[in-house]
Amino acid sequence: MPHSVALGGDRRWTAVLIGLSAVLSTAGCAAPATESEPLRLSKQYFADNNVAAARGPQAQHDFFRRTQHPDFADQTCDLGDTTVELDPALSTLQPDPGFAPDGVRPRGEIWVVGVEVTTRTAGSRTGHQIGSQHLVLLDDRMYGFAPCPSGN
Repeated sequence: MPHSVALGGDRRWTAVLIGLSAVLSTAGCAAPATESEPLRLSKQYFADNNVAAARGPQAQHDFFRRTQHPDFADQTCDLGDTTVELDPALSTLQPDPGFAPDGVRPRGEIWVVGVEVTTRTAGSRTGHQIGSQHLVLLDDRMYGFAPCPSGN
C-alpha cells in the first residue's frame, strides 16, 4: 500500500506520534484568530432575532423596529402573530456594495448572507425556505430590513 505506515509495535513511531500530537495541540492553543466585526455582529443579530422570535410576535416586532436600518425606519411591516426564525450560513457572509432596495443605497457597509427562514404563526410552522438576508454595519451596529409579507 503506497503512502501507508505500519505502526504496530514500533516505539519510534509512537514517540513521533506523541510528539506530533503535542505540537498540534499546542498550536491549537495559540491565540485564536479574531473574527471580523461584521461576522461577530452578524452572529449577534441572528441570535437576538431568534431569541425575540422564541419570545413571541411582540418581542420580534420590537427587535425588528430596533434593528431596522435608520434610512428605512419608516418601512417596517406588521407581521401579526407570525414570527421569523433565521438560521444563517455565516460562511457565506460577504460584502454587497451594490444592494439598493427601491434604488436607495443604505449608508454603511452592506453585507449579504444565505439564510434558512422558518415562519411560525400562532406557534405552528407555516413556512420554510432558503434565501438571503442583507445586513448593514453602521456606527458599530448591525442593522437589517424587517421582512414584509407579499402584498404589504
